[in-house]
Amino acid sequence: MSAASEPSCQALAGLLEVLDLERLEVNLFRGISPQNGWQRVYGGQVLGQALVAAGRTVEEPRAAHSLHGYFLLAGDPAHPILYEVERIRDGGSFTTRRVKAIQHGRAIFAMSVSFQKDEDGFEHAAVMPEVPPPEALPSAAERVAELIDALPESMRSYWQRENPIELRPVDVSRYLSRDPHPPAQNIWLRANGRLPDDPRLHQCVLAYASDFTLLDTALIAHGKLLFDRDIQLASLDHALWLHRPFRADEWLLYAQDSPSASGARGFCRGSFFTRDGRLVASTAQEGLIRKRQTAYLIK
Repeated sequence: MSAASEPSCQALAGLLEVLDLERLEVNLFRGISPQNGWQRVYGGQVLGQALVAAGRTVEEPRAAHSLHGYFLLAGDPAHPILYEVERIRDGGSFTTRRVKAIQHGRAIFAMSVSFQKDEDGFEHAAVMPEVPPPEALPSAAERVAELIDALPESMRSYWQRENPIELRPVDVSRYLSRDPHPPAQNIWLRANGRLPDDPRLHQCVLAYASDFTLLDTALIAHGKLLFDRDIQLASLDHALWLHRPFRADEWLLYAQDSPSASGARGFCRGSFFTRDGRLVASTAQEGLIRKRQTAYLIK
């Protein structure tokens, strides 16, 4: 990306740097993590970087239409992550890749992703929920100023820092009351600045953003927040289907719900709509949700 196209938001510029993997060999790439104080690598970062690695082994203009990934171990942000791409198939219409993320000699993430050439076909789509437009909702800074005394300190510091993705929740009542609510939420989001016109980059930024609030949706039914110290949360898997072209630097409504939680796991799903109501992507995720009563390890 040229200096003239650098985004003004430093957090977004940092994200683009994180997504710009270093090629070490034909099918081998190296990615870095932002040094922001987190003890483990954010799952959406690994999703986005793995999609970048896969895409760099596929000739354009084929675009990703689905990915399915498993989080195996927590990533260490202090060390680079290697992404090894396996070229499964190069067909007439579809291209399939498998990506393994490696750190300290062990796989921390594995993903399959499919690319397709552009084709015409049947069309139908779900209808976007009726919600206020993003301009009618306060920005993150305005929310913090409005709710400063009611928000937990951990939430306050999170919302006050500059983020690469701008989020505007439609309903913040769950942050003000610990009463259980129906496990669903709607959040407007977009990149916090203008992105280059590369459609693949917009897909990778969306993959990055899709992990932000999805598992948190399961907690709404129990009056809990992802910042609570008495619960343990971890993404176990993540699926993303990319239906139609979009820009990740324009407002997208992320409509999420959680149909089930059981066995210390929560299942959540989401839909991305453009502001004019087009369904452009869908997500599904299962994650670990444990009460912190004993020290647990994922083996």
